[in-house]
Amino acid sequence: MPLALLVLLPFLGSVVAALLPTNARNRESTLAGLIALAGVVQVALLYPQVAGGQVIRQQIAWLPSLGIDLVFRMDGFAWMFAMLVLGVGALVVLYARYYMSPADPVPRFFAFFLAFMGAMTGVVLSGHLVQLVLFWELTSLFSFLLIGYWHHRSDARRGARMALVVTGTGGLCLLVGVLLIGRIVGSYDLDVVLRSGDLIRNHALYPATLALVLLGALTKSAQFPFHFWLPHAMAAPTPVSAYLHSATMVKAGVFLLARLWPVLSGTDLWFWAVGGAGVCTLLLGAYAAMFQNDLKGLLAYSTISHLGLITLLLGLNSDLAAVAAVFHIMNHATFKASLFMAAGIIDHETGTRDIRRLNGLFKAMPITGTLAMVAAAAMAGVPLLNGFLSKEMFFAETVFVSSAPWVEAALPLAATLAGIFSVAYSLRFTYDVFFGPLSDDLPRAPHEPSRWMRVPVELLVLACLVVGVAPALSVGPVLEMAARPVVGGTLPVYSLAVWHGWNAPMMMSLVALGGGTVFYLLLRKQLKLGRFPAPPVISRWSGKRFFERALVALSWFGRRGLRTFGTTRLQSQLFRMLLVAVVFAVAPLWGQHLGWGDRPRIPMSPVFAGIWAVGIACAIGAAWQAKYHRLAALTLMAGAGLATCITFVWFSAPDLALTQLTVEVVTTVLILLGLRWLPKRIEPNARELRTDAHARARRARDFVLAAIAGLGMATLSYAMLTRAAPQSISPFFLSRALPEGGGTNVVNVMLVDFRGFDTMGEIVVLAAVALTVYALLRRFRPPGESIGRPVQQRVVPRDLATDLVKPRSAADTAQGYLLVPAVLARLLLPLSWVIAMYLFMRGHNEPGGGFVAGLVVAIAFIVQYIVAGTHWVEAHMKLRPPRWIAVGLLFALGTGLGAGIFGFPFLTTHTAHLHLPLLGEVHVASALFFDIGVFATVVGSTLLILTALAHQSVRSHRKDRPVTATVTGAA
Repeated sequence: MPLALLVLLPFLGSVVAALLPTNARNRESTLAGLIALAGVVQVALLYPQVAGGQVIRQQIAWLPSLGIDLVFRMDGFAWMFAMLVLGVGALVVLYARYYMSPADPVPRFFAFFLAFMGAMTGVVLSGHLVQLVLFWELTSLFSFLLIGYWHHRSDARRGARMALVVTGTGGLCLLVGVLLIGRIVGSYDLDVVLRSGDLIRNHALYPATLALVLLGALTKSAQFPFHFWLPHAMAAPTPVSAYLHSATMVKAGVFLLARLWPVLSGTDLWFWAVGGAGVCTLLLGAYAAMFQNDLKGLLAYSTISHLGLITLLLGLNSDLAAVAAVFHIMNHATFKASLFMAAGIIDHETGTRDIRRLNGLFKAMPITGTLAMVAAAAMAGVPLLNGFLSKEMFFAETVFVSSAPWVEAALPLAATLAGIFSVAYSLRFTYDVFFGPLSDDLPRAPHEPSRWMRVPVELLVLACLVVGVAPALSVGPVLEMAARPVVGGTLPVYSLAVWHGWNAPMMMSLVALGGGTVFYLLLRKQLKLGRFPAPPVISRWSGKRFFERALVALSWFGRRGLRTFGTTRLQSQLFRMLLVAVVFAVAPLWGQHLGWGDRPRIPMSPVFAGIWAVGIACAIGAAWQAKYHRLAALTLMAGAGLATCITFVWFSAPDLALTQLTVEVVTTVLILLGLRWLPKRIEPNARELRTDAHARARRARDFVLAAIAGLGMATLSYAMLTRAAPQSISPFFLSRALPEGGGTNVVNVMLVDFRGFDTMGEIVVLAAVALTVYALLRRFRPPGESIGRPVQQRVVPRDLATDLVKPRSAADTAQGYLLVPAVLARLLLPLSWVIAMYLFMRGHNEPGGGFVAGLVVAIAFIVQYIVAGTHWVEAHMKLRPPRWIAVGLLFALGTGLGAGIFGFPFLTTHTAHLHLPLLGEVHVASALFFDIGVFATVVGSTLLILTALAHQSVRSHRKDRPVTATVTGAA
């Protein structure tokens, strides 16, 4: 599994890095470096196959019934990008080892870094469009974490949020565009899509598809008008900036444009949309870069400009332009990564990145200065460097473009103007920083960095020189291999010679070099003095300003809507929600001729009618008693729930009955905790009695709405039950449960096998809800307490024992009186475990399963909390609900991945018959381990929610009645 391993290995390394101790910087960097280096070696070993024209493909069954599989695919273009992602990643890891401070949380940095590397590798190697979008959104998520790494800084938080909102929104648009491509082609497989260019371009949905795909690509690569997020991402550590903005994050957009170039290009719509965005970004970024006083800000806007150059080349609908775009992607990655690292070295050794304060650093940092000047010259397009070659190809394509006359005249001028700006900001990066008298007011005395911190810059600059001097020998075969898939298989004729004679592109280069130098000299003094803090056009038409105003507008509309439609009263909220639901349910049925079905009726059973009469009476009684006695209302509500459980048994659904019964117990405990929060009822005074009529009218209104909703649901249910199902899916599961799922309990087999993916999602949601409740309420825990950990204090606050079981009097409280002896509850604990294990083990063939067993164990633990007290339980049992959740999710995920390792779809069940000593023949299904995950997740989530609410209840009542002793029953 070479390709899948390339994607999986960084994610595994991310988990390991996160678990390493904080002071293990060497181990973390070594781990990350070895993973990146191993990926580079693996990709390099695949070069002979890819260079020979072979497309390496690996397919892992995922959801074959839906046509969704994990497909990893490597052609020449993917090979080149994988080398950039992993190769530059390895160099950045080495650089980060010396850049990051020991005071920083380095494990978190390398964990995020490796996860981002895995996500970007997944984008590059995805052979399935839906899979590509999945990794695409992961890059947005992990880049958000990397940009906001120094989360104590407001600029880092703001930049991370901006990047996530813009690129994440673009990713959602890309998903819709991909779905449209799948609908047009009939497949999401990349090989099929790449062969369907004519079909897509001639389809009526082509404009919408193109617009959505371009929104995803242009937002990711910071193209106009979405360019504003990238400069704010400079708040990230410099290694992050060097990686995200040279070879990975911002290159994902142009990667997608190049990947889909054979499919979407060749139309006027593509030319104007992609080319227009590219030329605007090219000029805007280059112009803004000249006026930046921050080294990283200058490089950020230059990155925007060069990405616009690549986008413009891809938008010209020319095979030669596409080849030039691929070439510039490679060149830009080398010189831009080295420049970012050089800027980081300057910041690291001087304590500032402000160009106005930096001067004469060549005297103190001659080696770093030389490297930075060579890389900046490559960025400016100086001959004998790699940037010159791809910029020459760019100039040639603008000269020979075939379009409207004004485009043919304006495009070379725009390219030359961008070249002038490029030379100007490259000179500002080098001459203003390294020449002149040495600055004497720097925060730190400048000096050369550590030798190994400079090695990545040296290697990248060496690549710039080698490619610039001998392009055909060094990069020629790789460019040919990478560009062939982009242009559709047949390469145009081109030359990588250093000298092409005196032609129009050469003259444009000379004009750019000379004009940029003159332009810089004219503005140098003013820029050094900071007289141009921000160009007016950039300030007036700032994308950041539009973005922030849009957020303010959305917040205003949200607050306005909350004031208009919101209320702090739960009763009013429920009324409005239920009213909207009833309206939307009735609207489709209005005017339809509906009637009962002709399915034969079953005679009504007096016993069943009696059960439901009791349940209805309990429900009405609960609603009535809620006004006077809440505990009685809760008891009556439990009676209605019990009637529901008996109904499930009546209709031969024992699994549902077991689940409902245990859920009723947990819900009862939950509501008991909630009752502690409600205010005491106070007898109404004379003024309040005058409003009693209004209260009765409101209750009558609520009763009418509740009756309409309830009777409506009953009517719909009866109408459905009286009709014969046109095509039932029950025979499918009944016939396949035993032979394919290995169990006779069809419900459980569906949950852990046929619908295992749904169950996986449900337990993830359950875990997320539990952790969210814990995170929201943890700030209200009494000092010194931690859910799931022993309470290390002598005076323990009130806990579940006093929250759920109210003593009869103050004297009883002082004596530790509880209604249920703690010793008896402790004796019930092992019995509960036995019952839970019995339900768990029989679940695949009889009523039971991991969910019910988990609830039984959770109830058993909650009983211990109730009768023994929080202090005793957490001191003796040391329950840690988050660990239960983590173990459960890992078991569930590991079971699914285990099937994938053997080439089967995710969560495919396999059965085995084992002969064990003393136990004899035992039937074991792999779904057993998935059910273990469900069991552990349910136990942990239930305990975490209930104990978090209990601690919150403690805090909410401490002000009223402080307690200085623990009520611990027999203890």
